[in-house]
Amino acid sequence: MSDIAKRHAAEAALKLVEPDMIVGLGTGSTAAIFVRLLAERVKAGLKIIGTPTSEATDKLARSLGIRIVGPDDLERIDLTIDGADEFDPALNLIKGGGAALLREKIIAEASDRMVVIADAGKEVQSLGKFPLPIEINAFGSELTRRRIHHHIAALGLGEAPSSWRMATGESLLHTDGGHLILDLSCEVIPDPRALGEVLDDIPGVVEHGLFIGYAEQVIVGEADGARKVGRR
Repeated sequence: MSDIAKRHAAEAALKLVEPDMIVGLGTGSTAAIFVRLLAERVKAGLKIIGTPTSEATDKLARSLGIRIVGPDDLERIDLTIDGADEFDPALNLIKGGGAALLREKIIAEASDRMVVIADAGKEVQSLGKFPLPIEINAFGSELTRRRIHHHIAALGLGEAPSSWRMATGESLLHTDGGHLILDLSCEVIPDPRALGEVLDDIPGVVEHGLFIGYAEQVIVGEADGARKVGRR
């Protein structure tokens, strides 16, 4: 996705922000452009409160002068703008390419509305080409991985390879919450809801990157503008 297309998506999403809103601030390159544009409106007088989905977004927003309030001090969020790694016609999402899926889902669930900004390459008929991130507690992590493969076999995904997300060199990546990320390469996920329910039931799985029923709309950035996609 070119920077121009990313900016078009972010600009379209910015129009949804109204004065005095509490806005969930997503994580990733397109979300970062949105945060920068939002900061420009804040400097021009727009009064909003932002709540971030990652430490990186928190640092960026604060550096740009956006008033930040942590989620513990909020009861609800008006609108969250975030990216996605894939979305299907029902607006089911795969998220977690930036390793912020747990915090992103906490903020999304507490939001009255979640709008996704993404490029056309993220639009798919069936989720799964992008490896599914699964956030896992470090204790017993290999056991948890084996349990995942055991349980997903009934869904026809038993042969899906998985790998631990690496940071640099031979170091495992740790999320902001100190967890590990297991990337599950499914190719195609026939039933995202069923897979999500299976993963939810496995101890050691902290969260997974299937966002089912969260997104109200996806704004797709393109070279000449943006288009809005609703649930089908």
